Amino acid sequence: MKTPPLRIALFTGLYAPFLTGVSVAVHQRVRWLLQQGHEVLLVHPQINDQYPEKVGKRPMQGLDELQPFPNFSAYAFPTKPLIFYKSLPQPLNYRHWSDTKLLENFQPDVVVVEEAAQMRGLYSLLLQGYGRPVGTEYARRTGTPIISLFHTDIVAYIKYYLGDQFFSLVRPIIPALIKQFTESYDFNYFSSQEQLIKYREMKCQRAEYLPYQGIDCEKFHPRNICYNPIPNDHRPTLLFVGRITAEKNVSQLLDAYPLIAAKIPDVHLVIVGSGPQDEEIRERAQKFKSGITMWGESHGAELLGWFARADVFVNPSVTENFCTTNNEALASGTPVVAALAPSTSEQVFPGHNGFLAEPNNPADFAQKVITILENPDLKADLTRQARPSILEFDWSACMQKFEDKLYQIVEISKKVQAV
Repeated sequence: MKTPPLRIALFTGLYAPFLTGVSVAVHQRVRWLLQQGHEVLLVHPQINDQYPEKVGKRPMQGLDELQPFPNFSAYAFPTKPLIFYKSLPQPLNYRHWSDTKLLENFQPDVVVVEEAAQMRGLYSLLLQGYGRPVGTEYARRTGTPIISLFHTDIVAYIKYYLGDQFFSLVRPIIPALIKQFTESYDFNYFSSQEQLIKYREMKCQRAEYLPYQGIDCEKFHPRNICYNPIPNDHRPTLLFVGRITAEKNVSQLLDAYPLIAAKIPDVHLVIVGSGPQDEEIRERAQKFKSGITMWGESHGAELLGWFARADVFVNPSVTENFCTTNNEALASGTPVVAALAPSTSEQVFPGHNGFLAEPNNPADFAQKVITILENPDLKADLTRQARPSILEFDWSACMQKFEDKLYQIVEISKKVQAV
């Protein structure tokens, strides 16, 4: 443990019980920092009665696990449901709460903002969002270093939620928005090198690669095959885990499924998750009867069992930024077929731990899955190589690099202020 420990203020636009990869990652990050002895102020979205009842009842790890740490404190900022997705939060305008006052009371050594675009309200184009870069006023006034961590392909999300026609109108100003947005922070970190390149081309400023997005490789493990969500079901299983939303491209799986079933008649597609397209996907899945199972949300040992039980993990999304579920599947010993997108080429190595399919091409996606299921020796090789391919992204290794970077940033800031 480096000394002295740091005082870290961490703002996040997503946290439990809001179910996303960001929420899980933030929780893991804060817990790890607390375990190292750092003092952490977590500023997170408030849950209230405006959200669907099931959201608040999710059995997720969250504040209950962090509150016993004496070096932990938290503040829940006021929110409303996101306009396009009522199960996720959007911060209310800054008139309702003061990030500067919070930081003045805490006096951090460094400020970390996770999913900064969502905090600012860019997902709803500031229609109801916070409206300004959080934490920057205090940072500028006091000389405190402030960084942002990118979890989401913001541009792709805006396109999916607002549609092609509206997106074509705002496309010309996007580089200017990204430039202004990223200039607010001392550093902007990306966990995907491909995503970093993409955003640099769109005038992203002060941007660097940092592998901060890990998973718990001890938790996600092939031995979890002992947890079988459907006992005595021995069909070859395709698994998707994620939000049932437009940007996750889940409908592509239903386009690919009959092509796969034509070659692998007993193949079983399991879709785990929930979201605004849930009803639409369920309705389409009904024509395939028992071939497709809409499982809903899954947690704990059951979810670990799905990852280890699956024969192939399938991910058609083209908006991922170093997708957590891809890594969780690989750590569980399950090969992955994913659409080629920024970051997936850094996770999935064709012929080694899975295959990459042409984006938005169900026929190519289906063929990649069929290739695995029709070739037992290939499947065995991919399965054997899946877990070793992702071990460098174990949570402890990634967080050690993240902690080292925080110390480096704070030290640089102190030297600048001393001049």
